[in-house]
Amino acid sequence: MKTLTTHERISRMYEHKEADRIPVWDYPWPTTIERWRQEGMPSGVDYIDYLDLDRMVLLRVDNSPRYPVEIVEQTDAYTICTTEWGVTLKDWTHITSTPQFLDFTIKDPDSWQAAKARMTPTTDRIPWEHLKRNYAGWRKEGAWIEACLWFGFDVTHSWAVGTENLLIALVEHPEWCLDMFNHFLDINIALLEQVWDAGYTFDSVMWYDDMGYKNRQFFSMRTYRKLLKPVHQRAIDWAHAKGIRARLHSCGDINPFVPELIGMGLDGLNPLEVKAGMDPIHLKQTYGDDVLLHGGINAVLWDDREAIEAEMRRVTPVLKQNGGYIFSSDHSVPSSVSLENFRHIVNLAKALGSYD
Repeated sequence: MKTLTTHERISRMYEHKEADRIPVWDYPWPTTIERWRQEGMPSGVDYIDYLDLDRMVLLRVDNSPRYPVEIVEQTDAYTICTTEWGVTLKDWTHITSTPQFLDFTIKDPDSWQAAKARMTPTTDRIPWEHLKRNYAGWRKEGAWIEACLWFGFDVTHSWAVGTENLLIALVEHPEWCLDMFNHFLDINIALLEQVWDAGYTFDSVMWYDDMGYKNRQFFSMRTYRKLLKPVHQRAIDWAHAKGIRARLHSCGDINPFVPELIGMGLDGLNPLEVKAGMDPIHLKQTYGDDVLLHGGINAVLWDDREAIEAEMRRVTPVLKQNGGYIFSSDHSVPSSVSLENFRHIVNLAKALGSYD
């Protein structure tokens, strides 16, 4: 088979058909990029081009309340700042980690109403210049363009109201949770409709909604079906009405939710977090005809060449069967992974993922 573009390759994966090879794409941490620069990757060169990965472009719009963004304190080690979601957080300069969330503006139904009033789908929330400058090139090179939706349990607890606040609210104020989930999505969709109508079409939508942690879920199936599933269904239905795909990124053990997601018509699932209890081979053998799987290569092993090579040889041939697979780690690429090791992993993934 001739060499395909990323767009052709991923299209075939979603159709559960073989291609020239499986797509290979991953996201390294900023500190991983910093390390790779020190190990010889030229400054100003995109790691995707340098390492010849498939190009998946993520298009973002701003559905936030637009609270003031300010630096509260800055040192060589960390920065404390406020965000457009009204969160005060501490982030480290040379360590990639989840920020330490210090305070939240949205804490209860009343403070939510004030934030909600600030969230309107005005045209200045769209990166028009970025689109004008890059869109034609993305299409010319055959990139896969994916629009990001910002809604759901994960982004609400992590980036808007706080984990404890939201977990309690799921029980005590479910109508508040549902209003937030739906309004986040409403504004996001309204903005992406403007993008689409302007001629900047995309190939899929994705959203981040981590619903599990190690061997557990954050909430029950009953809670999922009552509060989150209807909003997920709206996102999937909106994508399908546009004739495009819907992909979910959900870390942790989400095994109980997978049949529900497939029943809703979800097209792609990522990252298949092995260390949390997700078994990519089981997922492929059980659901592989119904959903594209993306990830499932244990990131804990990526700095051990012998261990990761053995894991890839065990898992990749199964996951690539009949298409329906995109190669990546089961989360992202940590800074423990050298440039040399990552290049080796990419080249091995292409070899193991070839359909010739």
